[in-house]
Amino acid sequence: MKIFGVDIGGSGIKGAPVDLDRGELAQERHKVLTPHPATPASVADGVAEVVGHFDWQGPVGITFPGVVTGGITRTAANVDKGWIDTDARALLSDRIGQPVTILNDADAAGVAEMTFGAGRGRKGTVIMLTLGTGIGSAVFTGGQLVPNTELGHLELHGHDAEKRASTKAKEDEDLSWHHWAHRVQKYLVHVEMLFSPELFIIGGGVSRKAEKFLPLIEHVRAEMVPAELQNNAGIVGAAMAAAGK
Repeated sequence: MKIFGVDIGGSGIKGAPVDLDRGELAQERHKVLTPHPATPASVADGVAEVVGHFDWQGPVGITFPGVVTGGITRTAANVDKGWIDTDARALLSDRIGQPVTILNDADAAGVAEMTFGAGRGRKGTVIMLTLGTGIGSAVFTGGQLVPNTELGHLELHGHDAEKRASTKAKEDEDLSWHHWAHRVQKYLVHVEMLFSPELFIIGGGVSRKAEKFLPLIEHVRAEMVPAELQNNAGIVGAAMAAAGK
């Protein structure tokens, strides 16, 4: 079974048809840069370009970097504030001419990892964290998702945690892997204190380079593993949502 998935991020919009029997992309993904400002209309155009690249006809699952309830986007930390309280499902469905399911980006990535990746078979508390333009989170207990947790906005040393420990913070401040890993460690210790997970799954594009920073992180009791689907997890999870999985 193939369904199309799109992952809207702070820096890029990427998508591809997904083979839901295997939990992997059925074709090489297509990516366009996220427009700036990332207004609803301009992002919708980007999504339409990605979907149109494949001449896709049928349901489309789309992730969004913020809180999503009932197809409405409620927050907009790393995109234009015009997204707040926008009926994104209607907007995107009208723009691409296909039925749309929309959900939080980290939730989508987490569902994919729990089904096909690093979280398979884990029934305790599992937290997926996507490190990118911001920090997304997906919390699972007993295999069930607690949606829209937004743990990247926990306060850490007087700042939103994502302002200090995201991949963007590493790049903007030109931090070494060691320095950045120390910041990620402080964040993980803080999250662990609050939720006591048995497993952290670390996702986002930087998960491809997990060997450069995960071994540097200490004082975290939970097991820490990189996302197996790496930066395709959001696309796979979006397609799963569109298929009702």
